[in-house]
Amino acid sequence: MCGIVGIVSSEPANQLVYDSLLLLQHRGQDSTGIATADGSMFHSHKAKGQVREAFRTRDMRALPGTMGLGHVRYATKGEASNEQESQPFYVNAPYGIMLVHNGNLTNTRELTSELFHIDRRHLNTTSDTELLVNVLAHELQEQITGSEELNPDQVFAAVSRLHQRVEGSYAAIAMIAGKGLLAFRDPFGIRPLVLGRRVSGLVGTEWVVASESLVLESGGYEIVRDVAPGEAIFISLDGEMVSQQCAANPRLVPCSFEYVYLARPDSIMNGISVYEARLRLGNRLADTIAKHTPLGDIDVVMPIPDSSRPAAMQVAQKLGVEYREGFYKNRYVGRTFIMPGQAQRKKSVKQKLNAMGSEFRGKNILIVDDSIVRGTTSKEIVEMARQAGANKVTFTSAAPPVRYPHVYGINMPSRLELVAHGRKIPEINRELGSDNLIYQEVADMQAAILEGSGVTELEMSCFTGEYVTGTVSEEYLRWVEQNQLS
Repeated sequence: MCGIVGIVSSEPANQLVYDSLLLLQHRGQDSTGIATADGSMFHSHKAKGQVREAFRTRDMRALPGTMGLGHVRYATKGEASNEQESQPFYVNAPYGIMLVHNGNLTNTRELTSELFHIDRRHLNTTSDTELLVNVLAHELQEQITGSEELNPDQVFAAVSRLHQRVEGSYAAIAMIAGKGLLAFRDPFGIRPLVLGRRVSGLVGTEWVVASESLVLESGGYEIVRDVAPGEAIFISLDGEMVSQQCAANPRLVPCSFEYVYLARPDSIMNGISVYEARLRLGNRLADTIAKHTPLGDIDVVMPIPDSSRPAAMQVAQKLGVEYREGFYKNRYVGRTFIMPGQAQRKKSVKQKLNAMGSEFRGKNILIVDDSIVRGTTSKEIVEMARQAGANKVTFTSAAPPVRYPHVYGINMPSRLELVAHGRKIPEINRELGSDNLIYQEVADMQAAILEGSGVTELEMSCFTGEYVTGTVSEEYLRWVEQNQLS
């Protein structure tokens, strides 16, 4: 999970990209980068940490040009501490390409071998984004003959070949020096990408492509549509946009975890409001809670702020139980889910949350969280509730048990790290230390997210073990786990 944005504007792009990355900061806090194009010249700045920490006035002044792209990183491949693996990535031929990527490639071993032995390209990191930009560069080079100027048909042909070679999830934005901005999405549309525009009477149409719609709304852009699965969009330097479907059998199967946790609630993805989806998750969860828990055993419903708040409000309303905010959040600590390493996550829980004793003392508490992944945070929260004086703690999850690795861009690569893997719910309950544990049903989650939309499928592999790309084998999962632990 990362956040990406690309802009073609009539004004300097650096501040527009910077402002967009601030809005996408929740999608990654390991590192960030901005690149701009001033004619055929690229300028870039990358650094570890959050956006506000990474860019100073001198850095922004060194990013001229009206076309730009940016990235906030949450490491799923490579090393979070390695600044070399911060994005954007650059290759100098053909023309010069800068690329940012959100997602995770699943055939990195094969691609690495092909790039070295067949394409004769050198890789300097273990990042799958470097693989992606080199595949794009090679395929683009193959389309160029003689002294012809690059045209959109050649770009789309290169993306078509890329789709044939690359497996996994990828929403990507690239700048081609002196030519324009390219955006494309994998044939399953697993990771989000949305297109927007605004019209200036003096300079024509300005364009933005970003991970979430809130970037467009904040910048005063009209939401045009989501980039379709397998589609490529090319925007020239003068603002002309052309698009083409580049995949043979595209199929929209967006990641369910975007709606459960990753995205901001004020975003709309694939025509589905994240906020409304979370309200519906709360409604469905309330029905399951009512089946398993006598209402007399619940005095108050409490969310774990912030992403579980909509679901918790609906649970309280539907059960007719008082809703209270018992956990106070320190907003200057990052999201614990995306902290690298178990020890760092555990330390961050108590830095991030404080339980107010007056809301817990002598009460039977029902806690609603968006999901339970490793169980580290959940176990700490249950302990905090007890220390604050709770009489009884029922822990609930708006998502089903996470039993399988997520290989499409979320840092859940090892089954050994997942508290629900190989355990039944009573065993997980004992592990967390709660009095009762209730999960959302898989079918209910799917129905809640898709209700009222034109989307018919969701990528739910971490809940079901069914991988939509069809090429994720048991051998591959073992290799990913061994690679993660080494």
